Amino acid sequence: MRQKLEEIKIKPLTIEQLTISIDRLTRFKNTETKYLRVFKDLIISNLIAPKYKKQELDTFNYEKLKDLAEQILNLSIENLINEKNTDTTINQKLYDYENSVFKISKECSKLLKNKINYKGFLTIIKNSNVKNLIWLKELANDTDIKGIREKKAIHFPVEKVLICEGITEETLLPEFAKTLGFDFEKHGIHIISAGGKNQVVKTYYQLIETLKLPIFILLDKDAEENLNAVQAKIREQDTCYLLNSGEFEDLLPLNLIKRAIEYSFQNISLLDLDNLTQNEPMVKQLEEIFRTRGLHEFKKAEFANCIKANIKDSTDLSEEIINIIKLISNNKV
Repeated sequence: MRQKLEEIKIKPLTIEQLTISIDRLTRFKNTETKYLRVFKDLIISNLIAPKYKKQELDTFNYEKLKDLAEQILNLSIENLINEKNTDTTINQKLYDYENSVFKISKECSKLLKNKINYKGFLTIIKNSNVKNLIWLKELANDTDIKGIREKKAIHFPVEKVLICEGITEETLLPEFAKTLGFDFEKHGIHIISAGGKNQVVKTYYQLIETLKLPIFILLDKDAEENLNAVQAKIREQDTCYLLNSGEFEDLLPLNLIKRAIEYSFQNISLLDLDNLTQNEPMVKQLEEIFRTRGLHEFKKAEFANCIKANIKDSTDLSEEIINIIKLISNNKV
């Protein structure tokens, strides 16, 4: 049962703290996980009386956690704008969205069925560069949210998840896609860099427990065993793609790689880039160039950003990269 407002005493959140909490509630994360974390953190940090320990919160039902966190947020917002709000339009839209993306249990639904004063919060933050907060503001103003997503490239609502092995794919695939006229942010493509082929499988197994959206899995050529592990549990709406050869770096055209290296180093005359070949693993060749020429350690993330800065047009995309992007853009979205 909801506690009366006069029975609780809170330490109001600042604008910055409110922004962090609402940001965390509206990110693309498992619904139950993010709501429980935010609500419990609010109760521990900002509820003065009654005071609860973390162990006590773990025994509370979701309705009680929701009620306490909702009151803390709303009292904090009212403290800043001196105005209450009864409009729950945004709350309902968030409820519908989370249910369209994730499998929501009856108990978890209690967390979503809240009356957090989102409209009041939006009057406080005014403008934000955080895409999920921009989306939150659009939920209050427009019914054609997919049209707004395509117009403003705000990423939300998410419609597909792309799982890849590393930072190179995460950095470059969206840029290559833009070159072909397909903007991940405009079409709700969410990328997860798993951090290795084994982590790709682990991430996929975790996601299919709760996620309703289609998933595209991208694996390096040497991940055939991992491909088999994915295919053992693959859902009808999902696709797993194994590179035809090597790693993602091996798909980059030589002219783009050379341009990126020339862009990075002024003493380019010291480097013999004509020896670069696509017959050998590209990462191995780049590591050797950096090592033998006394350059700083080769780092995939830095080099991916360098490649990103030097993409000019579709001639900088190999045939396989183009095919991968076409599959991502056409696959059951």
